[in-house]
Amino acid sequence: MSRIRVLIADDHAVLRAGLKLLIGAESDMEVVGEAADGAEAVRRAQTTAPDVVLLDLSMPGARSSETIEELVRRAPTPASPPHVLVLTMHDDQASMQAALLAGASGYIVKKAADVELLTAIRAVHRGRTFVDLTRPGEQAGRHEAGPVSRNSPAGGEPRPLSPREAEVLRLLAQGHTYREAADRLGVSVKTIETHRRHLSDKLGLRSRAQLFRFAVEVGLLERE
Repeated sequence: MSRIRVLIADDHAVLRAGLKLLIGAESDMEVVGEAADGAEAVRRAQTTAPDVVLLDLSMPGARSSETIEELVRRAPTPASPPHVLVLTMHDDQASMQAALLAGASGYIVKKAADVELLTAIRAVHRGRTFVDLTRPGEQAGRHEAGPVSRNSPAGGEPRPLSPREAEVLRLLAQGHTYREAADRLGVSVKTIETHRRHLSDKLGLRSRAQLFRFAVEVGLLERE
């Protein structure tokens, strides 16, 4: 069985060494390269052809979004670019949204447990989206979803959304509860629940993680 080829991109040598030991100990993974900044990550990805790039957001050089875009655009095999998994100290929604919009397949904070990181690597390698913004003291905030396309959701071609359905989708994707969405729109919780059912019927999106990914793909969250 072929192993998952991982490139580690982080400007802290000690952290890279620890990640290399953690990942290298897994029978289905191997570390094929390291990089200390974004430009080096792009160069190393071209020569090592990793399956997954574990990328820190706060490295010297180009903006992280540009690095993600370059990793995908300049892949040695354009039809199969590496899956970029962001590993960062930034646990805010804005940073996560920017990374996913740039082309990242996953986003996980450095405070997450080792097992979560390994799970995330396997998930993005399978073509899934993995997000974990868990903060200390919170319950696990991990979300994993299959790749969702605005052109081919589960169940066939999507049916057009009404303006109100699109607004409900945006609010739920941002993490608002039904009650919060209802208060913002001046409607009842039952009305929000009805719109949520319509979203599931039209788009085939069952989980909140799938709603979020779809909202990112169609640009709903860029309106903030």
